Amino acid sequence: MVIIIHARACACYAATLLICVVALTAWLAVLVRCPKGSFHRGAVAADTGTCSRIGRDALQRGGSAVDGAIAALLCTSILNPQSMGIGGGSIFTIMDSSGQVKIISSRETVPRRVKPGLLKACPKTFQLMSGSEWIGVPGELRGYQEAHRLYGRLPWATLFQPTIQLARDGIPVPYILGRYIPDSDTNQTQPLKKLFSDENGNLLKTGDIVRFEKLADTLEIIAEEGPDAFYTGRIAEDLIRDIQEAGGTLTMQDLADGHASVMEAWSVPLGDYQMYFPPPPAGGVLLGFILSILKGFDLNPAALRGEQKIQTFHRYVEALKFANGFTKHIRDPKFHPQEMIEKLKEERFAGHIRSLILNRTHDSQYYNVTPLVDGVGTTHTSVLAEDGSAVSVTSSINHIFGSKVFSPRTGVILNNQLSDFCMRADDITTGERPPSSMLPTVMTSPSKTLVIGASGAGMITTAVASTIVNNIWFGKSLKESIDAPVVYVDSQNLVAFEPDFDEDIILGLKALGHQHKSVHIFRNVVNAVEKTGGCICAVSDPRKRGEAAGY
Repeated sequence: MVIIIHARACACYAATLLICVVALTAWLAVLVRCPKGSFHRGAVAADTGTCSRIGRDALQRGGSAVDGAIAALLCTSILNPQSMGIGGGSIFTIMDSSGQVKIISSRETVPRRVKPGLLKACPKTFQLMSGSEWIGVPGELRGYQEAHRLYGRLPWATLFQPTIQLARDGIPVPYILGRYIPDSDTNQTQPLKKLFSDENGNLLKTGDIVRFEKLADTLEIIAEEGPDAFYTGRIAEDLIRDIQEAGGTLTMQDLADGHASVMEAWSVPLGDYQMYFPPPPAGGVLLGFILSILKGFDLNPAALRGEQKIQTFHRYVEALKFANGFTKHIRDPKFHPQEMIEKLKEERFAGHIRSLILNRTHDSQYYNVTPLVDGVGTTHTSVLAEDGSAVSVTSSINHIFGSKVFSPRTGVILNNQLSDFCMRADDITTGERPPSSMLPTVMTSPSKTLVIGASGAGMITTAVASTIVNNIWFGKSLKESIDAPVVYVDSQNLVAFEPDFDEDIILGLKALGHQHKSVHIFRNVVNAVEKTGGCICAVSDPRKRGEAAGY
């Protein structure tokens, strides 16, 4: 009897202690004064307010950072189907509550049968490349599956329900999607055009209602039966039938072979920060290389004052040019040696490159640059959960509407990721993942966590580097850092300036010999979440009319 009383007393004490801890946490949250618009517990920064809120709701229901990310990504496949979907692939950078970081890559892979001489059809300059010959084996859902298996808390099916409801009920065409719907209107893409047309055959416009009923059916089956339904079941059969009818070469075996890879993150030290990112064939190592070069210049807010600002941006542009010179070496490590890329992580090598940055610019041979073709259709989601875990995930179907091959039987838009090999490779191998600018990143210091990434193809590196430099070295807020106009260095080392860029810097860089080009559309879109001193700030880039959400 005495033992029972003691057990009950312990149970009561434990319950009381738990209540006190919860109350103390809530009291501390109130006590910490955070800037207006920030949060105390968790936040999601996706491309749209709708998808950020769906991800946040998953967190509030007790979901993990991965749950929030998957829910937000599924939503984005409806709100921005020109950028991503289950017909594409993704890369997750995941930090658990203990600070351990893993990478889950489910980028598309080269199918078993590729059109002979495919890479000979690559354009010499950028253009949207449609056609079934460019479709890689979709990996998106395998990435969700592995991330959820390792880190998920909510039931798999519940992550799909909000998006299924949106797809069935229909949504008003968002501004960004409305801007790209005319790209679906070609002679070769009638099924895709029909998806975005009204009953009279007229293309939908911003504000019109669009429904994704077939995709809703597909997502419902995947929610109930799991991802295998997509890769080996009836959905797989329908998807392959539609691809082959469109002239594609993917087979059921290609889908069955699809998998996600779990690996250790690569990292570089940046002062008080440790920066984590995916290894090749993702582009994070180039971002780390750029920042490692700049770290040696001891950047601070004073570097933006007076004549110093021209020197600061000259050094920044030069670092971008050197990074361009290594882009051609970013290939799948399972098929290509990595000795050159491994050097980019070495502080000594970054120091050597830093010594080559002089008070003038040079021709392309100095940086060993090879022109490349860039993609444009991508999305990024950043999530920070209450337990300190975080997800930075970038997803893509590559160009706008990918290959523009739409599967009427499944509602899936297929990627054109094989075009990422253009001007980077002479041949491709079955199972190889294409090179990418995607660089979902997590940065940690004793006082701060920054979860960051971007969409925008070749502008991804520029966008994220600019935001990080502004935020951690120039002392700007996260919003100010994302909003700041960027200077973009293209794959031929021509320099372009976003509207409202500082005119004094533009003139100063031109005086140092940097060649200028005009760019009409800047696609750099950063979505990020940071936590400092108990306050969480989440920002979705206004360039894509984004809106973050938290609690």
